[in-house]
Amino acid sequence: MAAETYDVIVIGAGPGGYVAAIRAAQLGLKTCVVEREHMGGICLNWGCIPTKALLRSSEVFHLMERAKDFGLKAENIGYDLDAVVKRSRGVAKQLSSGIGHLMKKNKIDVVMGEATIPAKGKVSVKTDKGTQELLGKNIVLATGARARELPGLEADGDLVWTYKHALQPVRMPKKLLVIGSGAIGIEFASFYNTLGADTTVVEVMDRVLPVEDAEISAFAKKAFVKQGMKIMEKAMVKQLDRGKGKVTAHIEVGGKVEKQEFDTVISAVGIVGNVEGLGLEGLGVKIDRTHVVTDEFCRTGVDGLYAIGDIAGAPWLAHKASHEGVMVAELIAGKHAHPVKPESIAGCTYCHPQVASVGYTEAKAKELGYDIKVGRFPFIGNGKAIALGEPEGMVKTIFDAKTGELLGAHMVGAEVTEMIQGYVVGRQLETTEEDLMNTVFPHPTLSEMMHESVLDAFDRVIHM
Repeated sequence: MAAETYDVIVIGAGPGGYVAAIRAAQLGLKTCVVEREHMGGICLNWGCIPTKALLRSSEVFHLMERAKDFGLKAENIGYDLDAVVKRSRGVAKQLSSGIGHLMKKNKIDVVMGEATIPAKGKVSVKTDKGTQELLGKNIVLATGARARELPGLEADGDLVWTYKHALQPVRMPKKLLVIGSGAIGIEFASFYNTLGADTTVVEVMDRVLPVEDAEISAFAKKAFVKQGMKIMEKAMVKQLDRGKGKVTAHIEVGGKVEKQEFDTVISAVGIVGNVEGLGLEGLGVKIDRTHVVTDEFCRTGVDGLYAIGDIAGAPWLAHKASHEGVMVAELIAGKHAHPVKPESIAGCTYCHPQVASVGYTEAKAKELGYDIKVGRFPFIGNGKAIALGEPEGMVKTIFDAKTGELLGAHMVGAEVTEMIQGYVVGRQLETTEEDLMNTVFPHPTLSEMMHESVLDAFDRVIHM
């Protein structure tokens, strides 16, 4: 049987992959998706979505424990971890099934199996029924990434977990060590700490959430410590001794190694691009530290071959992957595509308190030579935050003093992952401080703090 020919073959059905396929189909291109595991990829099945479902459960639990603060009564508060996990998996399954529906709706062929690219324009898929050959005028790599595992700290699913194990825990940890305080590590630390685990976070950098603005990191750390977390910065886990029901961690800090015992360890030390077994080296694709090297339009340098999402490097965010998918589909269709600008992509961490940011940190703006103006506004000065019982937080904005350009925005506190999009739109529209100051924000809302922070940068703050 002759190999099926497509305008676009997308390898990987995560957020970038399935969005690329849908946009390509909308533009009239004959499209096929090859996926080896789950429709929706890591994000829908093992990342963004199920973790948020878990965190929502812990958030509700936290609020129930604070019932008295709101004039309410709640006694014998507890949780059923199995039920919490079951809800999380159900949410993931619902959304993953929805991707299958979108494929059918847009008349996109789906082939489940392991793909390789034996030659330019050719894809060979190993399926349950044998090998299926496909021809593609354009091929989009969207194979994503997996958890990085360091020598000696490898996960075993029992005592040492990756994010996948942490999403389906075999038990509730009593004494938990989380290695790494990026978004993944700190979200799991927040979830398990809220449910009662004695939680220690070890971070090799000089502060938790190291990609965030230093002031926001410091504020978040203070909140985590207040919640009972132990934070060890400029520290490194050198060794894990595994015993019966316990792990002894050798932690180097300040030039000395100390030993601590835990019953569970979560390793969250970054990700590795899924570049193996695709045949990329034979095609002449450049790979740098497990990630495919691309230009601003996600082109690999091999004609007709693109790479999007986590496999193409930082920032490792689902929404970045999705927009790269749209851009590549439009580029293939001959449309005027716009490259995705990393500095205008928001980062969100769903710990408690939430953290969100877009653009340059204060330190980065100074490093780039900008003369800056910085504004801040605390949650304690906002009526809605006080009414919600969430008075701890801050909004910080950074402007170019000469042009009024919004260079960066950084937030910590309740619902900031929703609020940050206001500043994202502002950066996309090249908004100045004047535009933001003249915008009328509704009252009472948390978003009023966004306005006040801008006013503060230019010495016009009202409620502080």
